Amino acid sequence: MTQRPRPQTRPLDGLRVLDLSRAVSGPLAGRILADLGADVVRAELPGTDVTQAFGKVTRGRSGLYSHVNAGKRSILLDLHQPGDVARLLDLAAACDVLVENFRPGVLDRFGAGWPALSAVNPGLVMLSISGFGREGDDAGRAAYAPVIHAEAGLIGRQADITGDPPADIAFALADALAGLHGTIAILAALRLRDRTGTGQHIDLSMLEAMLATDDYTHYSIDEHPVRSARGEVWPAPGGPILISADRRYLWRQLKTCFGVADPDPDAPLEDKLRARARVMADWFAAHPDRDALKRDLETARLAWADIRHAADVLAAPSVAGRDTIVEVTDGDGEKRPVVRMPYRFSDADSGPVRGVPEPGEHTDDMLRDWTGHPDLRTARLPGPRSRHESACPVPGAPSAARVAGAGPNLSPATTTMSHRSGPDHYGVTSSWFRS
Repeated sequence: MTQRPRPQTRPLDGLRVLDLSRAVSGPLAGRILADLGADVVRAELPGTDVTQAFGKVTRGRSGLYSHVNAGKRSILLDLHQPGDVARLLDLAAACDVLVENFRPGVLDRFGAGWPALSAVNPGLVMLSISGFGREGDDAGRAAYAPVIHAEAGLIGRQADITGDPPADIAFALADALAGLHGTIAILAALRLRDRTGTGQHIDLSMLEAMLATDDYTHYSIDEHPVRSARGEVWPAPGGPILISADRRYLWRQLKTCFGVADPDPDAPLEDKLRARARVMADWFAAHPDRDALKRDLETARLAWADIRHAADVLAAPSVAGRDTIVEVTDGDGEKRPVVRMPYRFSDADSGPVRGVPEPGEHTDDMLRDWTGHPDLRTARLPGPRSRHESACPVPGAPSAARVAGAGPNLSPATTTMSHRSGPDHYGVTSSWFRS
């Protein structure tokens, strides 16, 4: 584990990102941008992010919260306060990118949806992640990763292949893919803005992100029977080992390289396949030790993997030897380990340059950096920056105060959303599986 020096040149230096998201998908996109050099500011209320419930809690921040928020700054923002809605609009005028994963329509009800945000900053790139997209019958459904895993066919396919009852996987895959695709879309929109000067609102569906990335979707398109391309785990000296090959290829390679043979070549097909499986299992078990088995597998050009568990995954040479886990320094001067994003550039740096923020830790500093004043409730922004600076609001855009005043009445009588009401803070389905 290495204490990383502060990088000198990173790809996204100077980019300003306001992260309004919760849980995994949106915060992961922000974390990637932060590792690449962007100034990512997380706007939050203490106690409203369910990621704090997962993992070891160190100095008030959990393992999962640390994973998706390392390298960011944090400010406090409560959209139930009209003054903070105005603050949000002012911050949007000063940034390049805004990330949110509220349910569709939530920000609009606060008077801070895309029409209001793009009015104060026509160059803004806004990423909106939701489970099923912003339009259609399912637009308002709660979007947890397991819900998307089921709707995308992943859970059903696994059950069909294994013959086991349907069950979810131990990985919020839908969240991760949405965060990755969201990051790609942000970078594409920024490149387009370089040419046009105009921002974009990106509508990203977790379900579509799954289907677009799933290497089995073509079976559904073609209405073709699924052929599994999974690895298979075999008993072996020193513990089970995974072989990344189907049994036909595995048998062919063992037969070609080591002369294994059918015990009864004339047996019916099903009996022959069962016999071959026993022969292959005996071949694995006959090796004197694990290293000898690995040498033979490599001779046969068969890719293998040790079955690692949480306690030993970081000990792998390909992890430990590449500074995959780095130490960051929190605002209190204490260090904590986090995983860095997997980007290695030939002549630029990446990775988190600060620790995991406490909620609101950087409110005054961040407001001063972005706006020249520590409190936007009593001060207006300076004039728009030039296109060569990070953000590009257009001269003459309506002021945040004017747009905020045009929004709906945010009194408790007209909105029932409250961070005190439990898991639906601002209408967000707060689970680390959610969008």
